[in-house]
Amino acid sequence: MTGNRQRALDLARGIGRMFATMNQASVTEFTVRNGRRADVLALDGKGRFTIVEVKTSVADFQSDAKWPDYLDFCDFYYFGVPEDFPAHILPEEHGLIIADRYGAAIWRPASESPVNAARRKAQTLAFAIQAARRLRQLTDPGV
Repeated sequence: MTGNRQRALDLARGIGRMFATMNQASVTEFTVRNGRRADVLALDGKGRFTIVEVKTSVADFQSDAKWPDYLDFCDFYYFGVPEDFPAHILPEEHGLIIADRYGAAIWRPASESPVNAARRKAQTLAFAIQAARRLRQLTDPGV
C-alpha cells in the first residue's frame, strides 16, 4: 500500500472515531448516486448527512476537481486533512477537520445545506444496506 493511501486510511479512521464520539454512524468509501465515492459519509440522529473529503497533501487537493460533485449529497461538507496540511488553501465556505489515525477535531464548522427529501430517503436506505452488508462480511465472510 502506498504511503498516501495508508495516510488517507489513517485519517478516515480518525474521522470515523470523531463521528462515533458525536453519536453519528459513519462509513468509508460510500458511493453516492452520481457514482462518486465519498471518503467518509456520516449520518446523525436527525437523518442529516456529512461528507468528508480526505486530502493527504497539497498535490492531492490540487489534482482533485471532483469534490464539488459531493455537495448535493450531504447536509454538511468538510475537508479532512492532517495537522501539517496548509489549510489556508482550502475553500473557506466548507468545513475543516484536522485528523490523524487516532482521532479528529472540527476546526471550522460546515454550514448546513439540506439535501432534498427524495435524495435523503434513497441515500439513507443505501447507507443502511451498505453498513449491514459490511457488518455481515465481518461476521460471516463466506456469505
